[in-house]
Amino acid sequence: MKFRYLTFDCYGTLIDWRTGIESSLLAAVGDLGIRGQALLDAYVMAEKEQESSYKKYREVLRRTAISLSGQLGVEVTEDAARKFAASVPTWPAFADTKEFLHEQGKRGCKRYILSNVDIDLLEETIRNHRLEVDGFVTAEEVGSYKPSPGHWLRFMKNTGARKEEVLHVAQSIYHDIIPTNEMGIASAWVNRYNEPMPQGAHPMFVTDSLAHLTESLD
Repeated sequence: MKFRYLTFDCYGTLIDWRTGIESSLLAAVGDLGIRGQALLDAYVMAEKEQESSYKKYREVLRRTAISLSGQLGVEVTEDAARKFAASVPTWPAFADTKEFLHEQGKRGCKRYILSNVDIDLLEETIRNHRLEVDGFVTAEEVGSYKPSPGHWLRFMKNTGARKEEVLHVAQSIYHDIIPTNEMGIASAWVNRYNEPMPQGAHPMFVTDSLAHLTESLD
């Protein structure tokens, strides 16, 4: 099956958000007392609460960082929280991202990012990493965060794409794979961390990298 459109989550799929979050928090705040998976779990829980109602993603990031003060017992100042919120475009890309986007473009696929961020943060990320994409939809444009369907609805409205022409490529089961299942859009789960398949998730493809997804699409 050949898809005309590939849509992507950005942070976690194209961009190494785990490394970006941890290194940027440590740079802005200092020692948080925990690192690795424990820090990520605390961060994800705090961010999910902030995304329950729409506000600009810079504000989500700022409030999330501040909320870690109470969770971890470490002072996070307003200045540190704002510094962390501005760090998103510096988060590193995965090693296979640029080649995958380039190769899929050569094959005639239209590549769109659907991301839970602000327009300026995503535009700067694309410039910094020289990502070859044909367009994007952000939370700022639709006024909601995935897993709400607004990103996909806006993408299809903007492009005229039909569901059967689209493959959505993402790392997050909660934000991306389950909602695309519910909408009848095919998905590819990029399971970089060898996580178990959750109940209710039915991706068409499961891969440990974008590089190996190329082989599956072949």
